[in-house]
Amino acid sequence: MNIFNARLRGKDGLFRIELEGERIAAIQAQTGSLALNNASDIDAEHNLVVPPFIEPHIHLDATLTAGEPNWNMSGTLFEGIERWAERKELNTHEDTKTRASKTIGMLVDHGIQHVRTHVDVTDPKLTALKAMIEVREEMRHLIDLQIVAFPQEGIESYANGRALMTEAVAMGADVVGGIPHFENTRDQGVSSIKFLMDLAERSGCLVDVHCDETDDPQSRFLEVLAEEARVRGMGARVTASHTTAMGSYDNAYCSKLFRLLKMSGINFVSCPTESIHLQGRFDTYPKRRGLTRVAEIDRAGMNVCFGQDSIVDPWYPLGNGNILRILEAGLHICHMLGYEDLQRSLDLITDNSARTLNLGERYGLEVGRPANLLVLSAPDDYEMVRSQGYALVSVRNGKVLMRRTPAQVQRLA
Repeated sequence: MNIFNARLRGKDGLFRIELEGERIAAIQAQTGSLALNNASDIDAEHNLVVPPFIEPHIHLDATLTAGEPNWNMSGTLFEGIERWAERKELNTHEDTKTRASKTIGMLVDHGIQHVRTHVDVTDPKLTALKAMIEVREEMRHLIDLQIVAFPQEGIESYANGRALMTEAVAMGADVVGGIPHFENTRDQGVSSIKFLMDLAERSGCLVDVHCDETDDPQSRFLEVLAEEARVRGMGARVTASHTTAMGSYDNAYCSKLFRLLKMSGINFVSCPTESIHLQGRFDTYPKRRGLTRVAEIDRAGMNVCFGQDSIVDPWYPLGNGNILRILEAGLHICHMLGYEDLQRSLDLITDNSARTLNLGERYGLEVGRPANLLVLSAPDDYEMVRSQGYALVSVRNGKVLMRRTPAQVQRLA
């Protein structure tokens, strides 16, 4: 298979990309537009060709459960956790697999081929984890799935929380999670971080912690996580998700914090649509935006990316799997509509996310790497955002996974 008339991010001119089997065989500059030679070839029509989109933070075990059995009426994070605890009692193996598989279909339709899902392991039966391990294998032809052992109700504050986390890793979780700000006390929050980092270090797992997902400026577990990562030399393997309390920290504290964060080398995931919905709920006016400092993290040279977090669940009642929707909203919410931000905006759902997931040479448009790529509907990052673009073609392991036929508008006057 050959892809002709392609534009590549950061490069001038047109390119031909040759795929051989499941690998990229060649990437060569073109002289002018070329016609297709074979029926299997793809004409990119002077649009961008990029590696697949990535979903770095979602809860597949909870998707498509909003309102079952009750709606989150306050719109707060903590009521969402209460509503999920009710729904979790109704979960079955097949129910979890069916909902997760349907949601993965949505993600695939929007060009996503790599997914990190947090799976609630505060369940003595580990029902969702067992189901998701099966989904990981059954959906391997569509996506690469990383599973986070996520203690939704705490490690130290939930009965046998440590044992359940340890068992989840032994069963095959790829990533160790945590939620220190939800533990009953600060001491328990700190203890949970030390435990999960020990577990990750012993097992070789990655780390992704729900960290300071609150408007409380006194919630400062990020510094604990970053210091643990720094001392252990694990920064590239560690992700801090949400960190929304950073939006309430004063600049004096953040100045000190950023020094530590840069030394630690940890990654960040922001879920802008969910955070703007859940946070600021205890404010009257002025209302806080309830997001971490995405632009400041990015401009300080640290790695940050965007995720969807939820699709129709107790925390967020909307969503359709379109990560480009999250990108556009995030750029608005985070005050990142400047020229330079827009010129490289796709980093937030591609390269930065790949670094967060530690994909290494399994990702990217380079000769010898997997033949996984997208043909987009626009020639550059700016036009993708401005035109609310989409993935036209998704190729995985050298085979077309998805094609989209654009809607046409007929002007009648």
